Amino acid sequence: MRSISDTIARLAKLRSANTQHLPVDERLMDLGAFGSNPGALEGRLHVPKDLPPRSALVIVLHGCTQSAAAYDHGSGWSRLADEYRFAVLFPQQTRANNANGCFNWFVPGDIRRKQGEALSIQQMIKTAADKYDIDHSRIFITGLSAGGAMANVMLATYPELFAGGAIIAGLAHGTASTVPEAFDRMRGHGIPDTVGLQSLLRKASDHNGPWPTVSVWHGTKDATVAPVNALSIVDQWRGVHGVSKKPDTIEAVDGHTRHAWRTADGRDAIEHYIIGGMGHGTPLDINSDYGRAAPYMLEAGISSTLHIARAWGLIASFEKRTHVDFDSSPEPTQRVPPSSPNPERSPTGIQKVIEDALRSAGLMK
Repeated sequence: MRSISDTIARLAKLRSANTQHLPVDERLMDLGAFGSNPGALEGRLHVPKDLPPRSALVIVLHGCTQSAAAYDHGSGWSRLADEYRFAVLFPQQTRANNANGCFNWFVPGDIRRKQGEALSIQQMIKTAADKYDIDHSRIFITGLSAGGAMANVMLATYPELFAGGAIIAGLAHGTASTVPEAFDRMRGHGIPDTVGLQSLLRKASDHNGPWPTVSVWHGTKDATVAPVNALSIVDQWRGVHGVSKKPDTIEAVDGHTRHAWRTADGRDAIEHYIIGGMGHGTPLDINSDYGRAAPYMLEAGISSTLHIARAWGLIASFEKRTHVDFDSSPEPTQRVPPSSPNPERSPTGIQKVIEDALRSAGLMK
């Protein structure tokens, strides 16, 4: 078990390494003023040329020791936005707020509605949405690690803003309020039971629904944020979506396992990607156009960026998955090999032709 001092030392070492290897192809511009900004955050933005009206907006939150540009460089969100024409907003932490560049997902004054960093991010979203004529029904948020935990904060405190969210190696909302508690939760200690988790979500706002969909991603070998945290996020969101503990679907996707919980109207409200053998980071497929390995940006043979975008309807999905009967399925931490590889991991060839035709017909943006 790693000590707090050891974890802090490793974060500091990676912070230094990342500072020396920031990407040179800066693709992000400054958002400019965006309200009172009580959390003292910075805002970066990528807007494709000739962005069509009523486009989607994706908010991307970097992890500890990273910058907005570094996370974009590794994950490829702005490259995907250029190809499929949606805007991307990158809130960025400052060293004055957190020495390791982490969003303060455990500080009470930063994770409550209308307070601190949560309010700053809400103000950024409103500013970008108004300026670029964003479709308010197509606003999404994702993040890694502390950024994933803060993405969950935003989904919990401002659920009316989002159609969906994706939490990568993150934590449940409201489970820690001090630094020692934060490290305990990261290790998987002291996590509330399902009733407690769902109560924390309900208390975060007075929202009556509909609730955003939630996609959870976590590596089975994550030694920084214990994989049990992914299960706690799923449990936290099951109540508002009215789904049972048992997933409705278990399937293989690019050599990894996906669980999904379906609502009464047949919609996948929650999904959980279990990335076999991966440590702490964002899963990438470096053979796609949207993956570049770096600290916390990890080759796993699956592009979380592409799969998340497909789940949100930002790009069309034509891949086939291997369905596994629940009763004969392996344990959640065991990888399930697909029956055949995914022939289209990036929108090229016949898939791009089809998608271009759909756009021309006005059936896809």
